[in-house]
Amino acid sequence: MLKTTRRKFLKNSALVAASASMSQSFIMEAMAADPLKIWTIGVAKVTKTWDEMGKQAGVPLVYSAKSGSADQAIQKFFVGDGQKLYDAITDNGGGQEDAMSDNKAIVPLDVSRIKNWKNLIPAYKEGNVAANTIRNRKGEIVGVPYISNADSMAYNKSKVGGDIDTWDALFDSQFKGYAAMQNDSGPTLTTTAVYLKESGKQDIVNPSDMSKSEVKGVCQFLIDMKKKGQFRTFWDGFGNGVDLLASEEVLVSSCWEPIAVIAAKKGADIHYGTMKEGHQTWNNVWMLTKGGKQRGQEENFYKLMDLYLSPWFGARTLANLGFTPQMTGVNEYVDANPSDFDAKTKANIAERLKNKADRMAVKGNSWQNLYPKELRAYQDWWAKVQAA
Repeated sequence: MLKTTRRKFLKNSALVAASASMSQSFIMEAMAADPLKIWTIGVAKVTKTWDEMGKQAGVPLVYSAKSGSADQAIQKFFVGDGQKLYDAITDNGGGQEDAMSDNKAIVPLDVSRIKNWKNLIPAYKEGNVAANTIRNRKGEIVGVPYISNADSMAYNKSKVGGDIDTWDALFDSQFKGYAAMQNDSGPTLTTTAVYLKESGKQDIVNPSDMSKSEVKGVCQFLIDMKKKGQFRTFWDGFGNGVDLLASEEVLVSSCWEPIAVIAAKKGADIHYGTMKEGHQTWNNVWMLTKGGKQRGQEENFYKLMDLYLSPWFGARTLANLGFTPQMTGVNEYVDANPSDFDAKTKANIAERLKNKADRMAVKGNSWQNLYPKELRAYQDWWAKVQAA
């Protein structure tokens, strides 16, 4: 019979534990060597290809295209195969992180592992205006913001005869048949509610989270406008929004800023205004899925997040698409890299930053709420707007 002393037993146990630990470490390292499978929208990329984004971050990426629909993401993760397919995903505005956390689709983040977290703009600090957009109901940080904006109205300055500073232009009879809004209940109802509230035309408490009667009032206003022929169309998708403005088929349109930026590059005299009544403000965030963590992709995720919180990304998303950088140090980065940003680009960046600051300062601004309490009322009344 073999005799085992306590010392030998402890020594052997330690070896077994060390071996198990090394095996686990080896497994996790091997898993992390796999590409990070991301599900996001095209504007999250500021290079020509996703391979270039991956190289800049030092992370191999496998990209899958995601639409701008919040419902698509919810379906994919709550009843679909999202956990198996994707390690990291982006959302479509405030509110989705709560639903994702509640259903354990995403995991809390260790922001100490994101070197550039220190660059994050102050709006996200606890107690500040955007703090809740990156935290779940428990107060855990679950999102890394990478773009945001205060959405406004694009207009063809040479055709309308000057600058516009009010949403009233969308509903003004002089632009009958030349106005457009987005074919999406969230931004369109919120934008219209901001206008109606701040202009004193309807009593609305919170344009982002309206009561049933408030939703009814906003939609009846839009139905009335639509029946009068005020709108040329309700645009669907980025390309459609650009084409309507670039072709001058539409002269005033509520839209995302990149639509105005690209339409202007095509030759039309498109400007993006600051509306005195206020704007819909929003952000998009990156989230680490539970499946991604289980597959050992945390390190790759945090490395990619470092890129998204770097002035390298912030300067390019601002210059190329007009989105608001989520980190400090962008102007300093642009000044330090003159070969990447010529005088015209620097002037555009400076003007866009000023315009964004002006829009964000308007008191009527309202943060987007993807899941208002009366969501069914939004859906039912929006269907009536579409059918009118």
